[in-house]
Amino acid sequence: SDWTITTTEGGSGNASEALTDGDGGLLLVTNDDADDDNDFFQLVKEGFKYESSKQLAFNMRFKTNDATQTDIVAGLQLTDTSPLDVTDGIFFLKSDGATTVTFIVEKDSTQSTLDLPNALADDTFMTVGFVYDPKDQKFHVFQNNVLAGTVVSTNAPDDEELALSFGIQNGAAAAKTLTVDYIGAHKERTAVTEL
Repeated sequence: SDWTITTTEGGSGNASEALTDGDGGLLLVTNDDADDDNDFFQLVKEGFKYESSKQLAFNMRFKTNDATQTDIVAGLQLTDTSPLDVTDGIFFLKSDGATTVTFIVEKDSTQSTLDLPNALADDTFMTVGFVYDPKDQKFHVFQNNVLAGTVVSTNAPDDEELALSFGIQNGAAAAKTLTVDYIGAHKERTAVTEL
């Protein structure tokens, strides 16, 4: 009941979400087996809002059984039943047919983006994250705990609350999986002022 779950099951079975073995516990999301079947999760409340004077951060560790024939999304987004095509958010997207993960800062469908340098591989964990620093007004983007680059805050969605979001969509007619080790977001509550 903490999550709004949007599921498409056009195949021969059903999607499933289950705990699975792994250090610290893992969530295994398995889609039904038709092309474009999906399972998306958003916290029921939009609990985060970008503010230029306060730090904001997100991180996630995940893997998929098919790094090419899937769409994967994770980050902070406006609540939407189509998170692959959301209009506002600060999030990571891996599109079907590619293994590149892209960081996106988007307001009213206008984006600033950064492609991460390392490709996603089948059944291999990847860690992604960002930290917004109000001192330089940039998003510092990390992949596997290494700084991958920065993105300006020009298109940061400062007029919307955002929900913690993640999910997977099939890029071919076969069941695809998303395994989540951890996911989280953090926001500074009181801006730091310098003397």
